[in-house]
Amino acid sequence: MSEKKPSVWEGFKAFLMRGNVVDLAVAVVIGAAFTNIVNSVVKGVINPLVGAIGTKNLDSYSWCIQHPCKVAADGTVLSGIPIRWGTVLGATLSFVITAAVVYFLMVLPMAKYLARMEARRKAKEGTHEVIEVTELEVLKEIRDALVAQRGSGPDER
Repeated sequence: MSEKKPSVWEGFKAFLMRGNVVDLAVAVVIGAAFTNIVNSVVKGVINPLVGAIGTKNLDSYSWCIQHPCKVAADGTVLSGIPIRWGTVLGATLSFVITAAVVYFLMVLPMAKYLARMEARRKAKEGTHEVIEVTELEVLKEIRDALVAQRGSGPDER
């Protein structure tokens, strides 16, 4: 009476075929593609707007802890210790833009859709309950009429 254990391959296949794993994989792929769009918006729109105040490249904003700070064109630090807060600002802007787009274009419409579907389901259930109550009342009336008819039937004879 030995039970056959599923093989490692079968377990792995079952894991991959679960819905949440597939959904997560799709989300990662779409997120990676969406990152390119957001980075383009930051570099093409946000950076020039910030450039109206200073420079167009947010990466060039830094603060030096140990003077003198010298950074080569390729980004290597030649001397000093620079804190590149412009890079952090650019990444933060990318995150905020991504979060806003995901919320307003995906989460909010889906929440409204699901709320609408739930309202329809509740309305349908409410109608169904009203119909059941009405049918129940009709059946009670028929029963009472039959009981009354039976009760009055033998007395009249």
